[in-house]
Parts: sequence; structure tokens; C-alpha cells
Amino acid sequence: MKYAAFLPLSALIALILITVLVHFNIIPPGMSILESLEGNMQNGFFLIIFVIILLESIIYVGFYFPGQFFAVILVVGAKPTAMDVVFLTLCMVLAATLGSFINFMLGMASGKRALQQGTKVEQKKTKLKHLALAMIHINSLAFFMFSQGSQQKSWKVIGLAGFLNLPYYLLLIAGTAVLSEQVMAMAENTTLLISIVCVWLAIALIYDVKQHKKDNVELEAKY
Repeated sequence: MKYAAFLPLSALIALILITVLVHFNIIPPGMSILESLEGNMQNGFFLIIFVIILLESIIYVGFYFPGQFFAVILVVGAKPTAMDVVFLTLCMVLAATLGSFINFMLGMASGKRALQQGTKVEQKKTKLKHLALAMIHINSLAFFMFSQGSQQKSWKVIGLAGFLNLPYYLLLIAGTAVLSEQVMAMAENTTLLISIVCVWLAIALIYDVKQHKKDNVELEAKY
């Protein structure tokens, strides 16, 4: 990616577009589709969980489907046993990991296309703290994986994210069981998501401006 602001800007546009389309009833709310999916697959509980987590884990698509919250509510409502929680956690992790793989591949394709067009692909060392920060929400992880792929990074980051998702989803299920639905729903609040993406965009723009000034100084030094 030539500019760091590209991903947050595209995320903001996609999020606002989806919100507007849903508001004017041009497309149905993602939650209603998930509820319909649940009603038509009463005998495929694990498959339902897998599909809705996978949908939310894919870049841009995740803004439309509040998968994590819906999946965990389903899990808690089903009153799972300890063994059920283990299997459900593994199911969620597999879905999220597959989503990470898809995002990584999409990013890799984007990065290769940029190289073919002569655009310099930014190479940065992946740090564990950056991955941990991205895993705060499944949507941020999607963009992180896309970015990793676009920079032609190692596939190991996908496996590492899957490993870290094990305790994450266990805590998510436990947290939903203990906390109220209203508190957990904050993670799927559109206004909150837009605010977070705006902050991300502002930081990226500041970085781009600084990088542009640095490049100009280096160019002037050469001549």
C-alpha cells in the first residue's frame, strides 16, 4: 500500500455505505439475515456458528454481519456444557482462521498487483503487539491480515492469530454469560465502529503526511 490511509478510508466508506443502505431499507440488516439463517438450520448449530463468524471475519463483509455478538448470544442461549464450550470455541477459531487466510490472500493479490504496476510495497516487521492490538475486534483483525498479505509477509501470522484466538473466544463466551447483552452489544455499535475507524484514519493521515515530508527531504538531499 502506498498510503497508510487507504485501508481506513476504504473501511469508512464501506461502513457508511452499508449503514445508509440498511437505513433506507435498500438491503436488509445483517442481523435479520443471521436470524433467518438460525431459523432455517435448527439441526446445524455448529455450522451456523462457523458461517456467521466466517462472514464477520472477512474484510468489509464484517461491517454488515455482527457475527461475534450474535454467535455468542446463540451459544449462551443454548446453555452449553463445558465440553460444548470447548467445541464451540474450536469452531469459532477455525472460522476466524479461515477468514484470516482469505483476507491474507486478498491482500497478497493486491500487493502483487501493486508490484506489477511499479508501486513500492511497504515492508515492515510484524510485531506481536500489533497483532494483539488488531485482535481487539474481528473487523480490525481482517484489515490487519489484509495488510500483512499486501506486504507479502510470512504465513505464520495466520497460525499465530488462530492460536491467540483460542483464549479470546473462551473469554468472549464467558464474558457474554456474565455481562449484559447491552454491554456486549457496544462492540457491534455502528456509531462506535465509525468513531474507531475515523481515529484510525486520522492516525494514518498523520503518518502519511510525515512520510511524505520525509521522502521530500531525502529527495532534496540526493540533489
